[in-house]
Amino acid sequence: MNEDAFWALIDELSRRPGDRDERLEWLRGQLLRRPAAESVEFQVRLERACETADRKDLWRAANRIEGGDCTDDGFHYFTLWLVGQGRKVYESVVADPDALADVPGIRLLVGRPHDDWDDDEWPEWEELDYVAQDAYDELTGQDDDDGEEFLDAVEEAEEAAEAAGEWEEDDDSRGSRPEGVALPRLTALFPLGTSGS
Repeated sequence: MNEDAFWALIDELSRRPGDRDERLEWLRGQLLRRPAAESVEFQVRLERACETADRKDLWRAANRIEGGDCTDDGFHYFTLWLVGQGRKVYESVVADPDALADVPGIRLLVGRPHDDWDDDEWPEWEELDYVAQDAYDELTGQDDDDGEEFLDAVEEAEEAAEAAGEWEEDDDSRGSRPEGVALPRLTALFPLGTSGS
């Protein structure tokens, strides 16, 4: 699965009707129609996209939206949610985290206490991280190995991609942008201390 095929699936996922569970079931079905190796490749691309978004400026944006309570795990789930918004949204937000102010799912949360946000509204999507493994396990009959075979295959595929020069290892992704980058639109939409949690 190349980059364009990965993003084609994600873009379709972002446009699908239904709640997140229904959309993930669609994605799982798509992966089940392909060889098991494509589930591995999907996960490698998903992880790489999340790693690219793993930056201080984007964490600051997520933290502002979530009222100052964005944990490390919560930020990872935020990057999964961001990928799930589709390529155009993902690329615009990675280029400028303040562009989150234009994302419909974020605008829907403005002025509402965190306690009023439905699970499907939170800008976090942990379950997206498991759909490829679920498909792989079903395709390979590895339901009882706690995902070890899948995780090993993902690690091997990542190493092969790096060795082939598809991407370089970035050990300092969180420091790649200046920490003091302003977020004027998000700050206006989500002033800290005004949204109850």
